[in-house]
Amino acid sequence: MDTPALLAVIAAASPRPKFSYMLLQLIAEIADERGSAGPNVTIDGRAVPVRDWLCDALVPMAQRDARRRLTVEAVRAELDEAKALPADRNEADRVIEDKVRERVRRSGRCNVSRAVSDLCKIGLLRRHYQGFRVDHQNRGAQREAVYTVTPEALVVLRRR
Repeated sequence: MDTPALLAVIAAASPRPKFSYMLLQLIAEIADERGSAGPNVTIDGRAVPVRDWLCDALVPMAQRDARRRLTVEAVRAELDEAKALPADRNEADRVIEDKVRERVRRSGRCNVSRAVSDLCKIGLLRRHYQGFRVDHQNRGAQREAVYTVTPEALVVLRRR
């Protein structure tokens, strides 16, 4: 398999092939020698769940998106209405950006999961969960995803 063949496989199976390819490439970059990434990635000395890291890494792709601008406006309006914005403009912008990042990450985790599901269906990626299981309706409680790029895809993605 080579890169054009990999792209063709992804394009045939994913409704968002560009996003899926970028996601697969990011996972391959942070994966260990066996192709596994997660459940955490160490950033500046702290552990971040791999899905959150992937969401944050893909944020620049959405910076110019109209929905992001609408989200910023909605967050600003909500915080302003609740009188939760600091008087200092820079501090207010930081608070707004933090809230927007939370929302983007929440929806981004769903987008990552959907793209991962597409990649798993076509055999380019495997997913399992690691962590603690607690008894309640969310079976995934306190467990985080671990992604493993298949050896065939890893060879293509790590080719230099």
